Amino acid sequence: MKLILAVLVMVLLVETQAQWYRFPGQAAGGAKDMWRAYQDMREANWKNSDKYFHARGNYDAAKRGPGGRWAAEVI
Repeated sequence: MKLILAVLVMVLLVETQAQWYRFPGQAAGGAKDMWRAYQDMREANWKNSDKYFHARGNYDAAKRGPGGRWAAEVI
């Protein structure tokens, strides 16, 4: 009985906290945000503006959730 209760609690905790099924979509969206910031930087063609666009891309990607945050760190 204790084992069944422990497994049930673990499943409920993991299911509500992880939301693993959203991670790939968030990561792809975060990569898209980073790519858009890069394209905007290339279009602006302004000297020493890369830090602004990189920060903007990181911010937009991180707003998407854990997957976007991961994509921003990797890129």
